Amino acid sequence: MSEPSKVAYQVMWTRLISVVEEQAQALVRTAFSPSVREAGDLSAGVYDAEGQMLAQAVTGTPGHVNAMADAVGHFIRRIGRQAMFPGDVYLTNDPWEGTGHKHDITVVTPVFRDEVLIGFFACTAHVTDIGGRGFGADANDVHEEGLYLPIMKFAERGKVDRTLLQIIRGNVREPDQLVGDIHALATCNEIGQRRLLEMMEEFALTDLAGVSGFILTNSRKATLERINALTPGTAEGHMRIDGYATPIDLHVRLSIEADRILCDWTGTSGVDPKGINVPMVYTKAYACYALKCAIAPEIPNNAASLAPFEVTAPEGSIVNAPFPAPVALRHVIGHMVPDTVYDALDKLLPDTVPAEGAGCLCNFMLSLRPAPGATNARRAEVLTFNSGGSGARPGLDGMSATAFPSGVMTMPVEATEQAGPVIVWRKELRPASGGAGRYRGGLGQFMVVGAREGHVFDFSAMLDRVDHPARGRRGGESGGATVIARSDGTAMRGKGRQSVPEGQRVEMEFPGGGGYGTPSMRDPAQVRRDLALGYITSDHAATHYGMTAEEAAQILKRAQDGEVF
Repeated sequence: MSEPSKVAYQVMWTRLISVVEEQAQALVRTAFSPSVREAGDLSAGVYDAEGQMLAQAVTGTPGHVNAMADAVGHFIRRIGRQAMFPGDVYLTNDPWEGTGHKHDITVVTPVFRDEVLIGFFACTAHVTDIGGRGFGADANDVHEEGLYLPIMKFAERGKVDRTLLQIIRGNVREPDQLVGDIHALATCNEIGQRRLLEMMEEFALTDLAGVSGFILTNSRKATLERINALTPGTAEGHMRIDGYATPIDLHVRLSIEADRILCDWTGTSGVDPKGINVPMVYTKAYACYALKCAIAPEIPNNAASLAPFEVTAPEGSIVNAPFPAPVALRHVIGHMVPDTVYDALDKLLPDTVPAEGAGCLCNFMLSLRPAPGATNARRAEVLTFNSGGSGARPGLDGMSATAFPSGVMTMPVEATEQAGPVIVWRKELRPASGGAGRYRGGLGQFMVVGAREGHVFDFSAMLDRVDHPARGRRGGESGGATVIARSDGTAMRGKGRQSVPEGQRVEMEFPGGGGYGTPSMRDPAQVRRDLALGYITSDHAATHYGMTAEEAAQILKRAQDGEVF
């Protein structure tokens, strides 16, 4: 049989992307954890027989899928090809061989055609609870952060390991939810496998070698063309962020060279005593993502398009934390990696990258339990994902309440309140939190949460930007800082588990993104529109854009009368 044409291979490539998107959507529809169903904190991908990622789903996060790009190789090495059989399903939550912390379950399924191993499907989902201290930064080492699942078989030849399920159920707070998520992960891989075999039947393929070669060769060629069109050079970037008890400094040295871009994190702060450390696989995932967004955004993600971006960091730094460092909140630091990379890249490619944004997700966990003497109350673990504002871009305002770089969606209030005895009293955009500039930073949010009557709770904060707000770029101003306090006015920490007395609520102001360009250059019509829509206040308009009190009052009255700006 003749070799398929380039057109046929391109059709197959597009088909693979649709297959893994169907795989991801199946996971969204069947997962038990709200973080997967509502926020899309997941990834899905297809790999060739050598473990090279060929395609990833559009749905999902870069931290998962780019980290998962390396994970299948670990599964091949640990399980061994000779021990792989049709009907097998493998799993792990190893932070260093998976996607960075124990709360991510990665499931890998080998694909066989005519009894020959021809590829793999893999997927990852963030689970609400994995035992231990619970999701938060308070652990002193990784052993305290929950149940460890080494790379192992969840099912062999179609038979699920019931002993493994008993161990899992006996070590977590939400056993039905977690076991349901694992089955959902395995099922979405099975769906991907069925669709792949249908495609191979349609195109009369016996293996994936030909289409793999086409995808990887063309992706690498296209990525190298983009890199080699850039002016070679080296620049350094730096960011200081809150950390847990002391500030963290991220340093990167970026070098654009022939056929590659080097990203070296020498000079970055060392491993932290608490669980905000980042395994190298997660640092690599977000550094590559940042560079790819800026340089080759339309080239599909796969092993070859990621390969020219080389990332190094000294072992023992907070971005290359070795075992057994605590890593539960690796996203808090890892989500700051792209903006640090952009601090360097802005010096090499002016007017290309955005200002700093909120960076890390504004997540928190409520651990609820019955109040003394309460009846009809229950225990529950409620995790909710929220976002601050993204940084303004060259030519565009930042996006409000939008997670960059993670891409995770903000969870609806209704979904949060269904997950446990929680009330969200307030959730709205935070006026004037976007940094002033020619282009305004995206807005953060106000959020107020509490427990239903008869419950008390501990609040695990996973926030940053309390002391170090998002910086503007090219003359733009900083976004609003994070503020967190109890309803009685008592200040709370940005990270860590904290008790909340009965009847009290937690009030949060999530950070805004930095502005881009000098505020005096902003179009006055845009300033008027921002004020009319409530994105800025009269005081903000006066302080940063020079608007008079009389003009501000007139605009607000016109807006109240229904005029469209």
